[in-house]
Amino acid sequence: MLTIIIDWIYMLFTCFSIGFFLRWWVEKAFRYSIRRLDSVLLAGFIMATVYAQIFSLFYRVNAEANGILAAVSILICIALRKSMGQFLRESIGGASWPRRILVAVLFLLWSFFSSRGYMVLDMDMYHGQSIRWIEEYGVVKGLGNLHCRFGYNSSIFAVSALYSLKFLLGRTVHAVNGMLAFILSVCLLDLGKAFRRKKMLLSDYARVGAIYYLTTIYDEIIAPSSDYAVMCVIFFIVVKWLTLLESGDGQVKDRTAPYALLCVAGVYALTLKLSAGLILLLTVKPACMLLREKRWKETGIYIAMGLLVAVPWMTRTVLITGWLLYPFAGLDLFQVDWKISDAIVRTDAYLIKTWAKCANGLPDTSLKSWLPYWFRNGLSSTERLLVIADFSACIITAALAVYVVVRKKWRQLDYLLVMAAVGCSYLYWQFEAPMMRYGYAYVLLMAALTAGYFLERTALRKAVYLALAVYGAYKLHVCWDYVVLFRTWPNYIWSETYGQYEVESYEIGGETFYYSPYGGGTGYDPFPSAPEQADLELRGEDMRDGFRMRQ
Repeated sequence: MLTIIIDWIYMLFTCFSIGFFLRWWVEKAFRYSIRRLDSVLLAGFIMATVYAQIFSLFYRVNAEANGILAAVSILICIALRKSMGQFLRESIGGASWPRRILVAVLFLLWSFFSSRGYMVLDMDMYHGQSIRWIEEYGVVKGLGNLHCRFGYNSSIFAVSALYSLKFLLGRTVHAVNGMLAFILSVCLLDLGKAFRRKKMLLSDYARVGAIYYLTTIYDEIIAPSSDYAVMCVIFFIVVKWLTLLESGDGQVKDRTAPYALLCVAGVYALTLKLSAGLILLLTVKPACMLLREKRWKETGIYIAMGLLVAVPWMTRTVLITGWLLYPFAGLDLFQVDWKISDAIVRTDAYLIKTWAKCANGLPDTSLKSWLPYWFRNGLSSTERLLVIADFSACIITAALAVYVVVRKKWRQLDYLLVMAAVGCSYLYWQFEAPMMRYGYAYVLLMAALTAGYFLERTALRKAVYLALAVYGAYKLHVCWDYVVLFRTWPNYIWSETYGQYEVESYEIGGETFYYSPYGGGTGYDPFPSAPEQADLELRGEDMRDGFRMRQ
């Protein structure tokens, strides 16, 4: 836990520094000021991820990358010290004491959760090794041939390597998901404003969904998984977007910049997990605003920002797999010798969907076969209720869209766009790969936003407020029980780390590799390792030159 706090202090310093630089640049370029500290931190986190991916294209992401990042952060602090100091005084000094105390408690709680808990199987199957490859080599051509899961190439692995601090602490720290959960939880504290106004806004319902999510994953946040990272980012985007729409400040509500910047964050969500791409339906709003006013220069800058986020990730994917979007075989653009075979790509994509649908033991994978089986056996009772609510919400949203168009209620289009983006994301998740941790944000948001949209127009809302308060107290009680139960675990200095497994070795071109004789996890050590033995050859003299299938 102590090492996580040290890591987080460094992470907060660097993310705030480079995020504040982006804030300064946005003020100069668009005459818009990013007002919230949590937004600055997330912007810095995104920039740190892009930096780590670009650095990995040329060299390992280790001490050297951190040295440059720290130096740049210090220079930014020196150059922008006056405006930075004023911003911090307004953000921290202007906050109430209860809010400051809550932020400190959340910081300690998430560091506690990030130091111990349940580690998902993928953590030892490929997460640890993916991060270590970036720490040791950066990017290696054809790495996906060693094991296809290395081809998933979530950008969370690059930033995890950047902030692992192995060069300083002697062992890797994996706490970036905990930091994202902390930033999101601070953003959710604005739910307290609903008590003062005695009314919940649609953004508050999104916050409730996010709180439910965070109080569901706290015991798994230790894992450096892309699933938790992308869900936190999706919640952040939707909450901030709705807050903008509800703002009484017309200079903020009607500005293009905040919406366009959130769409850049949506591109970042795509680099975390390919299935998050439909959240980019939100780009319709800023795109229409820019094109209507013929602001071509700003349009070009926003597109360039999106490309800056996406291109390093796509370049890494091409170098690792030979495909632009893995495991999507629809874009076959590159003919390189390290390319993963078409058969493996299609098989991998099929297995992901089949496993998520609980259909791996079924005689066929048709909708009428897997959907009822998945609903009965793949979900908890609460999750079944949520899915039923989501199907109803999709029908209601479609009917609402028709009503808005027929009655020309154009003021409702902004909210309808958010619900459409969330609804399409939900439907894609539902019929492609409906494992709950792959799409919990869509499941919760679809139900919460639809319920909130209509409940706030009825007299039932006060009963709903009471029910939410009671259930919230129950969830807090469950979290406290978890803290009491795991307080005796000896993770107050070092966090719980990857597992140790029985492995066997083999050679490729004189290099020793390790694999699990049971096809299971191999952990972070030994390196390099994978769940299965691979029939490969080196592309050159050593592993830096990459791998290809044996000719």
